[in-house]
Amino acid sequence: MSAAAEPAFANQRVAYFNGKIVPESEVMVSFRDRSFKFGDGAFDMTRTFGHRPFKLKEHIDRFYQSLRYLRIDPGLSPKEMIDASEAVLERNLHLLDGGDDYWLGQRVSRGIDAVGDEGFEHTGPSVIVECTPLPLRQRARQFRDGVDIVVPAVRRTAPDALSPRAKTHNYLNLITADMDAKAFNPEALSILLDVNGNLAEGTGSNIFLVTNGEIRTPRSQFVLAGISRQTVIDLARKSGIPMHEADVDIFDALNADEIFITSTSWCIVPARTFNGNPVGGGAPVPGPVTKQLTDAYVDFVNFDFPAQYLKYT
Repeated sequence: MSAAAEPAFANQRVAYFNGKIVPESEVMVSFRDRSFKFGDGAFDMTRTFGHRPFKLKEHIDRFYQSLRYLRIDPGLSPKEMIDASEAVLERNLHLLDGGDDYWLGQRVSRGIDAVGDEGFEHTGPSVIVECTPLPLRQRARQFRDGVDIVVPAVRRTAPDALSPRAKTHNYLNLITADMDAKAFNPEALSILLDVNGNLAEGTGSNIFLVTNGEIRTPRSQFVLAGISRQTVIDLARKSGIPMHEADVDIFDALNADEIFITSTSWCIVPARTFNGNPVGGGAPVPGPVTKQLTDAYVDFVNFDFPAQYLKYT
């Protein structure tokens, strides 16, 4: 997996697929693959800042925790997965505009349910590492003005049914929730309630409430512990801002002074409305605590990601 891009790959993105780096168009997963049939697989995703991957080791560590939970052996060590990820990224960088960045993702399915007479060359776990350009232009308005949060009727899958701490390919719970939210507001982000009626998480996003200068975020038992979530928790504590993992509900959100979302691609983005109600009585966004943490995040990654989004407004 040398870093040099072969001429045949020069004009299209490449991906790692079961031991080889090939053009994306050659990554073919069988209809008998268990991930296609059942969502039986796991993935993880980081982003780059100025073409540098963010906390890749931490993302890979979390990825392997998901794989252990699903009892899938990808056939690669974490170090080999990191090496494959860095190789794929390097061979795709020439396709980015200078000011843009990638999602960098790893995906593993349990593999093919073979009948036995198909002659498949590969029947073990399917392993893919890929890059996708970040949707900077599409999200620029939301980054400038704040996101709209809607709580759908769909509840987050209970931890005693399927742990939300595993990042699996089965996203139907979150997808149906997003459909509910977007029926109310096409640009809304959904934040689901857990089985106890407390706020949980959205599709790839964690929620934080700020009230009287203190921050609260849902407990990790009921959510995927986002790497960006943990980054903000660490930055808040380092900055001396009171920070708690706790049960928070709709009442708490409607009375919060500030609300913000963390995710791999957003990093940290303020909310302007919650269920149609202006956050903080319509106070300007970002609020002071959100702004302080955003600035700390920028310093931590040494990259001005708000400006990266806002250049498209």
